[in-house]
Amino acid sequence: MGDPKSKQFENIYYGLSNYPGILKLAPSGLGWKTADSENIVTISADEFKKIQWMRVARDYQLKVALKNGSAARFDGFVKDNFESLREIIRTNYKLNLETKELSVRGWNWGKTDFQVSNTNLQNKVEVSLEFMQPEQLGEDAKVRSRKAPVHELVEMRFYVPGSTVLFFETVKEKADLTQVSGEGIVLFQDVLLLTPRGRYDIEMFPTFFRLRGKTYDYKIQQTSVVSLFLLPKLDDLHEMFVGQTLYHFLVLQFKKEEEREFQLNLDDETVQKEYGGKLELQYEAPVFEVFSTVFHVLTKKKIIRPSGFQSQHDEVAVKCSLKANEGYLYPLEKCFLFIPKPPTLIKTSDIEKVIFSRVSMVAGKTAHLTSARTFDVKFSMKSGLEYQFSILDDYADVFSNNSDDEPHQDGRIVAEDSDTDSDSDVAEEYDENYAGIGSSTDGEDKGVPKKKVKISKTKKPKS
Repeated sequence: MGDPKSKQFENIYYGLSNYPGILKLAPSGLGWKTADSENIVTISADEFKKIQWMRVARDYQLKVALKNGSAARFDGFVKDNFESLREIIRTNYKLNLETKELSVRGWNWGKTDFQVSNTNLQNKVEVSLEFMQPEQLGEDAKVRSRKAPVHELVEMRFYVPGSTVLFFETVKEKADLTQVSGEGIVLFQDVLLLTPRGRYDIEMFPTFFRLRGKTYDYKIQQTSVVSLFLLPKLDDLHEMFVGQTLYHFLVLQFKKEEEREFQLNLDDETVQKEYGGKLELQYEAPVFEVFSTVFHVLTKKKIIRPSGFQSQHDEVAVKCSLKANEGYLYPLEKCFLFIPKPPTLIKTSDIEKVIFSRVSMVAGKTAHLTSARTFDVKFSMKSGLEYQFSILDDYADVFSNNSDDEPHQDGRIVAEDSDTDSDSDVAEEYDENYAGIGSSTDGEDKGVPKKKVKISKTKKPKS
């Protein structure tokens, strides 16, 4: 017989997990694990401070407050679990199960501190307001945000039929958005952005940069920039500069051969003191080189470029489609990046598995294309998200990096057959059985063979 002082509950979620597990309450503490036992959480009873019961989005929650100030939350309980939980908690831990009522009326209260940093006419009836974040409001705001957790409102949209322009102009006037503090360092005129689409004048300031277009005017803090990429377009005519911010991506396109003269609004002392001598006062060079250099120095972010990968067509990317959007997939050092729209960053460390379909296998050998012109590949992420691409004829280069039976030991991701099979015909786009990019990968599509491929990483041999 089991321990009468132990009790377990099924279909319980831990924190923000997407997968349910089993929660067991024993005299020594609690333990939670998923069905595959890949995720396990244990907490000793000595760490318990108090335990609360409350109504949440996923039914009812058991919140375990710990003596170190943190808390563990378990969702998925039903209302009828309350009595048995209260009894086991009282018996095992000598604690009362407190009931906490939450406000569900939609009311908000507390102190607010906000300033409008930008406003835009989204369409004929909507106006968007962007708000400054604590790091933009001065040292006092930054100190307050570090002392206590705060909720930060980034953007709000107002539906204003009939008086949209009046509301927009009033906000601009009251918030004094026509004034820009500080002098601009350099202005790049008429830059083509693929995302968001349009041509913008981009002016760089010491702490932010501003995009001014015919319809929209964006002001983005340098501290909001997360990653930078400089990638050649496969037409040999353009370079694409990608900036990943906390809010979204910016994808810019420059002509490789276009050169201009730029005079930076700085002096030698400022360049040496503020920017470590990494900027020049005057440039006469391709626009994309000047832009990426200035962006790199002001944001203090490394620019990621293609390295190592080369397709069978001697390209640094492969043409593909993400749903209905055509673009380029760049295999980079620690990620895959799809551009231009929608910009999609896939970190290799976040990939759980990769599934190939419409691709033939040779028994006992690495997966490869035989007669098909295209194939599909789906990235299944650890978070539960999925990204499916239709890729053109560069299978071996992108995922296996070899054409032999054995994978090269070069440290890149290698695709290997997980269940050997004989050659089979693959449906082409003109085949009546072709399922298309949006098809499922559960093996039920008519006439379309599905193959699962496991992913392994190989280490570079020591020299």
